[in-house]
Amino acid sequence: MDSGTHLVIGLGLAGLAYVDPVIAADHTFTTAVLIGTVLGSQAPDADTLLRFKGNAAYIKNHRGASHSLPALAIWTILITLLLSALFGPLPIGHVALWVFIAVAFHVFTDLFNTYGTQALRPITEKWISWNIIHIFDPFIFMSHVIAIFMWSFHLGEPQTIFPILYGVIAIYYIWRTVYHYILEKNLPIKDTTYEPGDKYMLTPTFHFHHWQIVKTKPDGSFQLGEYRNNRIRWVDRVSCANHPAVEASRTHPDIASFLYYSKYSCAEYREHSWGYEVRWADVRYRHRKQYPFVAVLLMNHDYKPLDSYVGWRNESRLEKKLRVDSYS
Repeated sequence: MDSGTHLVIGLGLAGLAYVDPVIAADHTFTTAVLIGTVLGSQAPDADTLLRFKGNAAYIKNHRGASHSLPALAIWTILITLLLSALFGPLPIGHVALWVFIAVAFHVFTDLFNTYGTQALRPITEKWISWNIIHIFDPFIFMSHVIAIFMWSFHLGEPQTIFPILYGVIAIYYIWRTVYHYILEKNLPIKDTTYEPGDKYMLTPTFHFHHWQIVKTKPDGSFQLGEYRNNRIRWVDRVSCANHPAVEASRTHPDIASFLYYSKYSCAEYREHSWGYEVRWADVRYRHRKQYPFVAVLLMNHDYKPLDSYVGWRNESRLEKKLRVDSYS
């Protein structure tokens, strides 16, 4: 989820902690838990600092080790120790439990997005993305805002407000999961262009009933479409280039980082007087007829790297960064 949603979830979990009589009995304890759940709800995204090492390091590691099984314990211990240092004697077991819930809830909700996480590290480095909830879901965000508003203005007791909120949220997640499963399972039936071997992936958008479709063809190409109003509309088809320059690009650290994360990438290349421009794009992120999540490598005719870029882009920024014309 986005940082704003994680923030309101942290506040919401602090309200939910009032169901714990030990925490609710002392204002110091509730304050400590409030700080702990807010920090816990943000902590796994501390790997954003990897941007200072470059986009490649960030893309390869974001939602990786920081969202892993050991990280759940590490974040919980670090935040709980910090709270103990700030507040003195606390019911450590109870405080640690709520911090852990905040950290685990962060990782759990991220599993439902298209970006996904490596939540099962070190068991496996597989990226887990269930493609059910958009990175910003207006229902989840606004329901938390309303509940926090009611709590702040004493329009209800937190022991009542937040159990109801999270009961509704749980039902919402179950509904979206079942709805996604049914839609995706029926795509081959609804698709008049279906051919044996086609594989479908349905990804969420900001709108509840508008989904994006990625269809992988047996030849490795992709067909992109939309599912809206119970209808499929195909909007693009992407064929992946097969050229020595494309294969050579795979060994470059920036491209390797991009491909480590993205299993739905396709490459195209252009030959210039000075060499080759190879552009990899993640076809899951189609926006305004473009694929903005890319990794680009410039090479000479001997396939030696000249320049590279990886990350989200617009054309003007990308051209300014790479300066393709300067190699002419």
